[in-house]
Amino acid sequence: MPAPALFQPLDVGRLRLTNRIIIAPMCQYSAVDGCMTDWHLIHLGGLAQSGAALLTIEATAVLPEGRISPADVGLWDDATEAAIAKTLESVRRWSPMPIAIQLAHAGRKASTAVPWQGGAQIAPDAADGWQTVAPSPLPFAEGENPPTALDADGLVRVRDAFAGAAARAGRLGIDAVQIHAAHGYLLHQFLSPLSNRREDGYGGSLENRMRFPLEVYDAVRAAFPADRPVTVRVSGSDWVESGWDVEQTIAFAKALEARGCDAIHVSSGGLDPGQAIPIGPSYQVPLARAVKQAIGMPVVAVGLITDFEQAEAIVGTGDADMIALARTILYDPRWPWHAAAHLGASVHAANQYLRSQPRRFPKLFDASGD
Repeated sequence: MPAPALFQPLDVGRLRLTNRIIIAPMCQYSAVDGCMTDWHLIHLGGLAQSGAALLTIEATAVLPEGRISPADVGLWDDATEAAIAKTLESVRRWSPMPIAIQLAHAGRKASTAVPWQGGAQIAPDAADGWQTVAPSPLPFAEGENPPTALDADGLVRVRDAFAGAAARAGRLGIDAVQIHAAHGYLLHQFLSPLSNRREDGYGGSLENRMRFPLEVYDAVRAAFPADRPVTVRVSGSDWVESGWDVEQTIAFAKALEARGCDAIHVSSGGLDPGQAIPIGPSYQVPLARAVKQAIGMPVVAVGLITDFEQAEAIVGTGDADMIALARTILYDPRWPWHAAAHLGASVHAANQYLRSQPRRFPKLFDASGD
């Protein structure tokens, strides 16, 4: 019997994935001055034993002012690089799972408190706050301090910072880079007509609004080793009238594919507080399906994917090539094990965990690679 679609291997560029389950980047708000801490070792180390095909490090700021909060991870200097290296050395010692990193800049959504402290914007003159930047001087929410519009020098600085972080990721031996152009952060702010009101070559038409994100992609691709994949995460819709939508997402995906992008991860929302998101199981899958029908590179679907049969159907019907899990795998860190058992597949497990295999699933664990 062939393996279920969810457990078929897949090549993303030259990176071979053992199944179609991706661990999405999840901010932990637990760094100190951009440096990973022991929490990241606990968090990433646990997920690296989950049986998924790829582990993605959380949104990692390419500049200090690109952090969502003062507690975000960064990769902008030797100290932040060394902190990631220390964490990865321990994780890799015990897990063969490939590791990707999401490179990000929060733009106007930067300088905020951590979620469990309310997540509100921190004013530039307050402790731990800073002046935010964006394509245009439009705040994310009413009453917030407006960002400063990036000038020509600022655009070069941000683009070069993405490239610099990609080069550091390459030195760290990270297997893939994902560029964050979703969830209302800086590159999404350039894409959406709701947040980009520029009157130069980076604003106005769709071609102009895509220009800076594509320049960032080109810079990252040039800086990251050519034999490792570069992918992009997008919001397929702002869920706001006259905002970024799936048709524009498809145009952006085609432009990325023409440049050699290795995969696209389709999420949604995050750009405007007025968003009306139709939340429900698989609510973002139609966006992924529309993008997949228009391009040839692999597509990742994400968002309220919790059920094993649901995930199998998304991949098996061709709506997407992979599914990504975030809160689902925090709640159930062995979700890929349980999916494999349910669907009659096998999954990697560390030697130390082999004796936990239930007798009713005698072929569940594959210890190859240890």
